[in-house]
Amino acid sequence: MNSLGTVKGSSGSIGLQVSDVSGQKHANAKGVPLDSTVGELVHGLLGRMNLPHNDVSGRPLTYQARLEREGRHLHASEFVGASLQENDRIVLLPDVDAGCR
Repeated sequence: MNSLGTVKGSSGSIGLQVSDVSGQKHANAKGVPLDSTVGELVHGLLGRMNLPHNDVSGRPLTYQARLEREGRHLHASEFVGASLQENDRIVLLPDVDAGCR
């Protein structure tokens, strides 16, 4: 795996623009393998963007990616090459389970 948490050895790659939900943190993800999953991409970007891994209560956070071009959330199992295009903008946001215990 490379620094983005994506699988090495893809047959192609793309570049993406990434931000957190607040818009305060940004990253350019270059060379993202087309055969990596969105879940691998998100996992690799968390550390690079210095996003928290736990909520204020110490519970682990999971993140979703929202594709701005289509206005939809991407599934972690989707492949980058099938879902994303060069220079797409994605927003990382924590997956919040309001009211769950």
